[in-house]
Amino acid sequence: MPANTQPIFSIQGETQWSTLMTANNATHVSGSTSYMVFSAGTNGSFVQKIRFRHFAIVVSTSNTNATVARVWINNGDDVTVPSNSTLFDEITIATFTYSASAALTNYEIPLNFALPPNYRLYVTLGVAPVANTAIQATVIGGDY
Repeated sequence: MPANTQPIFSIQGETQWSTLMTANNATHVSGSTSYMVFSAGTNGSFVQKIRFRHFAIVVSTSNTNATVARVWINNGDDVTVPSNSTLFDEITIATFTYSASAALTNYEIPLNFALPPNYRLYVTLGVAPVANTAIQATVIGGDY
């Protein structure tokens, strides 16, 4: 017989986001070129999705680089130790020309899983954004 026969729901919503990501790291998560985007609460968290957006640090910047954003699950221990993290998913983020009349494209990865207490989500980029641009990641979820 299962130990938990009742559904579990988040107690409160939780939204966390990265700093403006400008460094690149194509192959693994590490301390200097990876970005923590979510840290699970004391009782764990449910993570629904992660959204990526281009961001112009200087408004006059016109173009961005294409890149790949990789999402890593970390067990809460040292992020520089490869066995503490696993690559969960990745998404290609296309090049974009900034415009005063066209919206930026959103890129989303559905997550829809429970994250144990003290676990974290990190993001790395395959190619660094061009000067004066960045990518920001936002995670939507809830704490138990």
